[in-house]
Amino acid sequence: MKNILTLAFFLIVSCASFAQQISESVSTAMQSIKKDHPRLLLLKGEESQIVKQTKKYKEWNNIHQSILTECDKLLQEIPVDRIQTGRRLLGKSRECLRRVFQLSYAYRTTKEDKYLKRAEKELLAVSGFTDWNPSHFLDVAEMTMAVAIGYDWLHDDLSEESRKIIREAILKKGIEPSYDKKYNGFLRSTNNWNQVCNAGMVFGVLAIAEHEPELAAKTISRAVESLPISVTPAYKPDGAYPEGYGYWEYGTSFNVLYISAVQKALGTDFGLSQSPGFLKTAGFLQHLVGPNGLAHNWGDSGLKDGISPAMFWFADKNNDPSLLWSQKKLMSQSNVKYVNNRILPALLIWGMNADLDQIKAPETKMWVGQGDSPVGLMRTSWTDPNAIFVGVKAGSPSVSHAHMDIGSFVIDAQGERWAADFGMQDYNSLESKGVDLWNRSQNSQRWQVFRLNNFAHNTLTFDGQLQNVKGYAKIDARSADPSNPAVVTDISQLYESQIASAKRGVSIRKGKNVVVRDEVKTLDKSVNMRWNLLTPAEVKIVDGKTVELTKNGKKMFLIFETKSKIEIKTWPTTPSHDYDAPNPDTQFVGFEVTIPANSSAAFNAYFTPDGKTEAVNELASWQVK
Repeated sequence: MKNILTLAFFLIVSCASFAQQISESVSTAMQSIKKDHPRLLLLKGEESQIVKQTKKYKEWNNIHQSILTECDKLLQEIPVDRIQTGRRLLGKSRECLRRVFQLSYAYRTTKEDKYLKRAEKELLAVSGFTDWNPSHFLDVAEMTMAVAIGYDWLHDDLSEESRKIIREAILKKGIEPSYDKKYNGFLRSTNNWNQVCNAGMVFGVLAIAEHEPELAAKTISRAVESLPISVTPAYKPDGAYPEGYGYWEYGTSFNVLYISAVQKALGTDFGLSQSPGFLKTAGFLQHLVGPNGLAHNWGDSGLKDGISPAMFWFADKNNDPSLLWSQKKLMSQSNVKYVNNRILPALLIWGMNADLDQIKAPETKMWVGQGDSPVGLMRTSWTDPNAIFVGVKAGSPSVSHAHMDIGSFVIDAQGERWAADFGMQDYNSLESKGVDLWNRSQNSQRWQVFRLNNFAHNTLTFDGQLQNVKGYAKIDARSADPSNPAVVTDISQLYESQIASAKRGVSIRKGKNVVVRDEVKTLDKSVNMRWNLLTPAEVKIVDGKTVELTKNGKKMFLIFETKSKIEIKTWPTTPSHDYDAPNPDTQFVGFEVTIPANSSAAFNAYFTPDGKTEAVNELASWQVK
């Protein structure tokens, strides 16, 4: 007992000492805070460099003009009102951020008074809300960031009366609730809440720092201490973000907003940008999108590629223009709704020194990351829209926003997606029906949601059982051989007590075909295995080993090769619960097979446009590190 008490005392003293070091570091940095406004992200006069870029590059001008056009439309819109959707005010907070950021940008780059007045109207409207819904603190965080940007960027041209009202709202509706233990669980969170909420609070105190210097130092110190709880495990070792494509955009973008804000205002980011894997994570996002602009949308994620301001920050920090390869293409398209991105002006800030003429295709066609949600991403070309793209997902269902999708994959070829993922379902549509969505225990109702369990993903199921929530799989082997890039993952833990082992390998063969190989060993009982594929293609079972997939006049054959006796089947994607979202224009296809007790079985699945296959060796021979 004495030793335990001694250790506890040592830990308490160490933590106190660490907190004191942070406090002293922040206090020192606060002495150099920019005295004048604006001090957030873009200092006074720096907008001239952005304007210069818009005159030099048509892509930059596309973004700039889109913002001005949108702001002209906003002149006729009434300010956002305080209407919640379920337990969230988040939609209103995000719309306020989108409007205020863009209107403030429009005013700073044009000095046209109409944008100032409209932004002021928005700021006063939300400042008059009863609260910013602290029970769901993301709402407060984004609203605080919105109001802080508007207050800071427009400060010198707002009336003193407006400044006082807005400043009071930042303090009372934004910062002070974050010190209430009922609402500040984000300080200990390991997911995107930590990044978003700390960023919002720091924006708030930086905006009003001259009026609340002690609170500003305290809040920034708190963020410096809290953020590593989320950031350090999230990106190490390679930058693979555990919550997937959509939440990368959320958590990482707000992380970069925080870093950019404190760096600009205080001259330091307190080392956060040097967190293990953080600067590498841009490669994860870039490789996660296929040649047809569709993301590998595992977990709670959307599907469509979109403009990403944070990528411009990463390109600058890594001195790697190729990170903007896909972004430049998006910027060149006139039909893209850039203005839907609520932090769009940040793109113009972080990219103000970018030379778009230097952007070339990435050199590597394969990216593998470990961490909580390991992935393997492969393609045959960055320039061919008909290139093959394959994404393979490992990890664990226990991770924040994860599904039971371990071993699942997506495949693009011929400009089409053949192997797909449903991605997320709108949270409110489930919460409003009383679904216990955020409980990730093995028997949680979460896993009864149609889109979230292994029955709906491109993976294996044994005897109709769920994957093991506590199971985990990494990428065990990889091959960067240009003719046969491949990854192998041992997914055995996901089926603990169901089978003895299961391994899956996925490879692109000679730039023409994709093969998925599964090797399974049973325990002392036979099992029924379902091999499942979700596809948006039309499905025709040709014979006992061949399936013909057609989509938009294009054809892909799915050919199974095995010594086992399989039965090819299709299954509908019509969900069985009233709370599930519909899944039109999709279906499942695959096979079922009985594997005897104490035996081994191997299965090859070829995706081949010409119906040709080739021999595939055992996965042990794929072990090229």
